[in-house]
Amino acid sequence: MRVVVGLSGGVDSSVAAYLLQKQGHEVIGLFMRNWHDESVIIDNACPWIDDANDAVLVAEHLGIPFQVLDLSDAYRERIVNYMFDEYAAGRTPNPDILCNREIKFDLFLDAAKSIGAEAVATGHYCQKDTVNTPKGETHRLIAGADPNKDQSYFLCQLNQAQLEQALFPIGHMLKPDVRALAEEIGLPTAQKKDSQGLCFIGKVRLPEFLQQQLEVKPGDIIEIEESHPMFAERQVLIADSPKMDAHAYAFSPDQGQVVGRHQGAHFFTVGQRKGLQVGGKAEPLFVLAKDVVTNHLYVGQSAEHPGLNRKALFMQEDEVHWIREDLAMEVGSRQSSWSFRFRYRQPLQQGTIIRSEEGYYIEFELPQAGIAAGQFAAWYDGDECIGSGVISD
Repeated sequence: MRVVVGLSGGVDSSVAAYLLQKQGHEVIGLFMRNWHDESVIIDNACPWIDDANDAVLVAEHLGIPFQVLDLSDAYRERIVNYMFDEYAAGRTPNPDILCNREIKFDLFLDAAKSIGAEAVATGHYCQKDTVNTPKGETHRLIAGADPNKDQSYFLCQLNQAQLEQALFPIGHMLKPDVRALAEEIGLPTAQKKDSQGLCFIGKVRLPEFLQQQLEVKPGDIIEIEESHPMFAERQVLIADSPKMDAHAYAFSPDQGQVVGRHQGAHFFTVGQRKGLQVGGKAEPLFVLAKDVVTNHLYVGQSAEHPGLNRKALFMQEDEVHWIREDLAMEVGSRQSSWSFRFRYRQPLQQGTIIRSEEGYYIEFELPQAGIAAGQFAAWYDGDECIGSGVISD
């Protein structure tokens, strides 16, 4: 089978290409160039040119054809502009999830098929299998065997058509074993450090990156005391209706005191600790909420602040996606046997997902800190990712 591997210049995709070649597939390496502007990259941490050169070296070492595919225009349109729009609206996007849905398993897949490929492969730490269901053949997205590297969360927006043509050759392996195999076969990327930061961009100075399109708007940082009576009042409401906690607090300036200034509420995210530049507090300050309309940033002391923790979240119906379409919920139903996460590497949390007429609620057994609008919540049945949705507020 002809397989196109997304050679990123890292050790994971390099080993993925080797394993496919060893299995007898016709392997072609394709490097995606998706970013040109290095002005916001920290210390030249992930320049695309170095990655491309490493990908070339890997292809030469394995003796496979190699091409460079420039998708930078589409990446800016579909991913970067999406980021700007989300931050401007006061939400916190996850570009890596969108990059997989819109770039790696869409445009990249189309490019692979245009040169006769039957499948695309990546170095993701996840697995796939296929089962028969009452609705026919269904592809399942399974967590990677390495619990420290599982990347199924980043693929939670893939659909059945994308999964059908996707291969994850290293998903059954542990990271140390991947590096050991790379050393054994002499891959030039065997000891290369893992990339960090935004998908295909690298580790960036996020404020400077966002300031490419979002203006600086100085405003007040307002501290909300954890003893404020609104928190106790809300707990009383939640006792009657847990769904009350699925929506963020609606803070107002008169509920706290000004403790500093910021350069734009849209540059921050709920749960953020660094970058506030407010000293003299007994405990660290965390962002509780932001209002991009009034340009107020609300903060509270300590990770245990009641304004930081919630027991539920809400997702609009049209922003929920089912990998397992055969398991999609009906209005009025609830599911308590699945588990949930809304951040990469977050341990799976226990709770209940409820589908109502207005959308979907997830109620957690334990309070969750830092739930931010725009993030993706994903749900799992054991180690299988079933679906995901965008957190509404």
